[in-house]
This record gives sequence, structure tokens and C-alpha cells, in this order.
Amino acid sequence: MLTAHMLGKQYKTDWALRPLTLQLGTGLHGLLGPNGAGKSTLLRLFAGMLAPTTGDALLRGSSVRDFRRNGSRIGYLPQNMRVLPQFTARQWLLHAASLQSKASLKERMLIVDDVLEQVNLRSEADVQARSYSFGMIKRLGVAQALLSASDLLIVDEPTAGLDPEERIRLRRVLAEAAATRVVLLSTHVLGDIGASCREVIVLGRGRLMYHGSTQGLAGFAEDRTWAWETSENEWRRMPLDGLLSARKTDEGILCRALSERSPSPFAQRVEPTMEEGYLALMGHQDHQEAGGLF
Repeated sequence: MLTAHMLGKQYKTDWALRPLTLQLGTGLHGLLGPNGAGKSTLLRLFAGMLAPTTGDALLRGSSVRDFRRNGSRIGYLPQNMRVLPQFTARQWLLHAASLQSKASLKERMLIVDDVLEQVNLRSEADVQARSYSFGMIKRLGVAQALLSASDLLIVDEPTAGLDPEERIRLRRVLAEAAATRVVLLSTHVLGDIGASCREVIVLGRGRLMYHGSTQGLAGFAEDRTWAWETSENEWRRMPLDGLLSARKTDEGILCRALSERSPSPFAQRVEPTMEEGYLALMGHQDHQEAGGLF
């Protein structure tokens, strides 16, 4: 169990993260929010890398900063991980394991083999990282984080820049890791949250906006999500306020909008998605999808 009680971070007079209280159990938890919302601050506080201004974060009843000082049980994968290209995956992980553990070389080799298997890199374990794809580097980063993540795994934007196949593969790795530990996934890709996470945390301007199920997040757009079909000429004359998407079909343009009242005589209320609930919660800010057809 990971618990935050009135956990906050202030720099001089500015709050990067206003005090919040959370409880996260075993499983995969998503973290959403726009740039500057406080996501990176929260991740670093949970990883024990940043001293809080108020409150504390507890992992199994002990401060995360104690874990970091006395032998971490926390794995952290930052957004921009770097690997020396001349190292193989096995060499890189053995080096990382030697810094984190006093286990014998034989024991470390068994641990490394296990995490290589978990991230599906066993067959490429002795190939230099210079020949790895971007997705393989990401999986190597998860493997490194898993070396110490016996209780908590924190990953920041792990699927950014990955092709769909690699994204699915990495989501599977995180889901398997979440079977026995708390996993916190920060991402801008709402599809990754919806496909993998049972709970989601939403931050906005340094404040906790929502913590609950993905279905509950979709509920913020309940009775406010509309869909209808119109001609291309009529669509181009429509106001863009509230328009979420406009997709070209054989018959015309299929539109979806977020609005308190019907945006068209032909519009019907539809079941909202998690993304639409997120936009409703955040006040539909800076959403620019309706600028063209897709």
C-alpha cells in the first residue's frame, strides 16, 4: 500500500503540488494532467527523490525516503532514460544490480535473467544497445526499474514515441508487474490508461482533481456528450466551441461534441469515453482536435 497524507511541495511562494491525500493498493494506477499540473513533482515525491514541504508518502507504513536511504524497494523510470550504447542489456542490468544489491554475482545474474524475461528481452540480452529499437530501450528501462521495484514501480511516459505494437507490449509488461506491486503510470496517452489501469489520478495546476475508476472519470461527461452526422459544407460553417472530433464518413461528417445543450437539431446523447470525461473535468481547455478532419 502506497499512502500520501497531505503530501505537498512548495518552492518559495509557489506550490508545485498542493497538499493531497491518496491511498494506492497493488495494481496499475494511471496519472493524468496537462503540462505543469504537478505530475513529475508527485512522481519524484513518491520515489523519495524529493523532500516534501508538507506531509509524507508511506510505502507499507514507512517513509519512501527511508527506503531510498536504506536500500530502495522502489523502481523509477524517468521519461528520458539514457543507456550507454556499447553495453548489452545484460551488462547494463548487471551493473545496475551491483549498485543496488550486495547479492553475489550468481544471484545477480539470476535476478537479471528474470527481469529480462519479464520485459521480453532475453533473446537480445547480449546484443549491444546501439542496435536496439526505441521500444527495446524503453523495455530495458522498465527492466532496470524492476530490479529494485519489489513494492513500487513508477514509470514516466513509457510509451511516448512507441509504435502501436510496442505500446501494447510495454502495457502488458506493466500489467504483469502490477500483479504483485503498486505501479504508477504517468502518460499523456489516455488510451494507455483506459486499456490498462483500474484507477486514475488527475492533477490540474498542482491540485488533485480526481482519483477513482476510469469509468468514474468518464462520468464527468455524462449527459453532455453528443454525436450527429452532417454534411461537409454544414460542418465548415459550424462553431468550433465544444466540438471534440469530426470524422469523415461515406455519408458526410460524423461529429462529437461536449455541451450542456444540444449543439445540433440532429444531435443525440451518447455514452462518453474516458477522454471526454477528462476534458469535461478539466474544463475542455486547449482541446484543438476539431481543427480538421481525421
